[in-house]
Amino acid sequence: MSSMKFKLDSAGVRELMKSAEMQAILTEEASAIQNRAGDGYEQDIYVGKNRANAMVRASTYQAKKDNLKNNTLLKALNK
Repeated sequence: MSSMKFKLDSAGVRELMKSAEMQAILTEEASAIQNRAGDGYEQDIYVGKNRANAMVRASTYQAKKDNLKNNTLLKALNK
């Protein structure tokens, strides 16, 4: 066993989580989820205080109804 200590640089982690590379990864994942969910769903990405965030949501009435009845977004996440 070693007694090495490890401390994260908070500013560096925050910068990494907001980076263009992280946004590209999130966009790719959100696009895959949107494609699995089907028509009527849209994706968005935004940079918050600490990290970049991706969102997929039902944008049409039919998609909202489908998501309520079938949990489409939850199922699209798990594939």
